[in-house]
Amino acid sequence: MQIGVIGLGRMGGNIVRRLTRAGHSCAIFDANPAAGAALAGKDVTVAGSVPALVEALGSGPRTVWVMLPAGKITEDTIAELGTLMKAGDVIIDGGNTNFKDDVRRARELAPKGIKYIDIGTSGGVWGLARGYCLMIGGDAETVTRLDPIFAALAPGLGDIERTEGREKLDPRAERGYIHAGPVGAGHFVKMIHNGIEYGMMQAFAEGFDIMRHRADDKLPADERYDLNLGDIAEVWRRGSVVTSWLLDLTASALAKDAHLEGFSGHVEDSGEGRWTIEAAIEEAVPADVLAASLFVRFRSRQQHTFAEKVLSAMRLGFGGHVEAPKK
Repeated sequence: MQIGVIGLGRMGGNIVRRLTRAGHSCAIFDANPAAGAALAGKDVTVAGSVPALVEALGSGPRTVWVMLPAGKITEDTIAELGTLMKAGDVIIDGGNTNFKDDVRRARELAPKGIKYIDIGTSGGVWGLARGYCLMIGGDAETVTRLDPIFAALAPGLGDIERTEGREKLDPRAERGYIHAGPVGAGHFVKMIHNGIEYGMMQAFAEGFDIMRHRADDKLPADERYDLNLGDIAEVWRRGSVVTSWLLDLTASALAKDAHLEGFSGHVEDSGEGRWTIEAAIEEAVPADVLAASLFVRFRSRQQHTFAEKVLSAMRLGFGGHVEAPKK
């Protein structure tokens, strides 16, 4: 299939690479010409503008995947595409947009006959090699038609043990992608995914901080332990019930820098954690752990602990998120 991709940053560029490796062709655009030039090739047409990209996709039906940071830049790009595309064309937002914005955009595009698909995309900087976990919102007919694109981006069955009892259920979930529901559902599920991620990361961070402080000279001498955190993270990766990719990243960071001196502990939040708490409030659902983990990130910008350094190390590992420069 042919698809346009706008935004060739940490994830967008690798989405193009993964698609072309699977035999699809791409028309691409990025405000930074160097990003497009780095991807130029037999199955890639580099466009110099959004209108040029749409034109390069031919007469249609055309599909454009927008992979830009949530906010004004995505809003403006989708609005521009709405003036350039025609009935039957598809706009995909694969970034971390608020699901309520998806619902509004789809409503605005509907009179023109333009389809809107929202995709919560997880995989970070590792997506090229591992594939992307995709949570898709939109009408079933369009999602089904674009299945070859989603199947190419998803991880596939891989070597993960199959879940007993899924034999008669939707096979897409086992391959790493789902049609979550109507417009907005994909980003809603990804929002909750990221809210949970905050809580899991915080639990690891606090646990390692407690272990690090067990050598404190304020404790009784026979109850102090100078623990090797790198070894603990490594042994937990092997057979422990807390085994996870986040633990893998923690073990890797500690192996390279046992005291995480390369991190200040200034931890940003990218929005989804806040939106998760807002959704919990709307639904009157208790979310104690998720809320607390969000507030810790706020606190980290005023005072830093070893726990926040662990958080920073995990964020760099899975998403390439570099700490904000010191002010």
